[in-house]
Amino acid sequence: MNNKKEETKNKEENIDEKENRIPVIGEKAPSFEAKTTQGKISFPDDFEGNWVILFSHPADFTPVCSSEFMTFASMEKKFEDLNAKLVGLSVDGIHSHIAWLRTIKEKLVHNGIEGADVKFPLIEDISMDVAKKYGMIQPEESKTEAVRAVFFIDPDGIIRTLLYYPLSLGRSFDELYRILIGLQTADEFGVATPADWQPGDDVIVPPAGTSEEAEERMNDDSITCDDWFFCKKNISKKEIEKKIKN
Repeated sequence: MNNKKEETKNKEENIDEKENRIPVIGEKAPSFEAKTTQGKISFPDDFEGNWVILFSHPADFTPVCSSEFMTFASMEKKFEDLNAKLVGLSVDGIHSHIAWLRTIKEKLVHNGIEGADVKFPLIEDISMDVAKKYGMIQPEESKTEAVRAVFFIDPDGIIRTLLYYPLSLGRSFDELYRILIGLQTADEFGVATPADWQPGDDVIVPPAGTSEEAEERMNDDSITCDDWFFCKKNISKKEIEKKIKN
């Protein structure tokens, strides 16, 4: 009898782990339909052709989350200029979301931001169904709140980057913006970005695949190589912005 109970318990734990699996880079973003502060959405289909930053926060009416939403609202236009839409989520209900966003707009100030008007959709996820699809519930951190997860999803609905922060740590928005520009730069120019890269810095040119390509590199004045596998060139910030900004 005890063996039977143990087997049932293990099966339930395995199901929970499967439901709360973290999607990986290169996978199609898990699909869902949800109610939001901007109406119902079908994700990611409704955002096809756009980059999406899907992010979770632990709870409404909490200080760190409030500071983040004010920052997201203040930067929404910058993300839109890069063809990116913001979509938020927590396991709170729609009425809580609406009341909280009104409080943010009417009362709160952070880093000189005040009157922040959050216009992007905020998902109601009381059932935690969406949070579990994206591995946002980390039981060792909290079984009742989502951690601060961030998913960068490209216009084809593919997950390109994911970040997870604990409940106590607010996100770096300069880094979120840099990631989006870096992903788009890599796609548009067929390059990679080195450590601490900022737009206008040198980028990494992929290693030559053939001897002919290697020879072309040697004769290309725009490319400098420290060794066969470590070649760089410069793409100006202006050139990047011309290519990726709306």
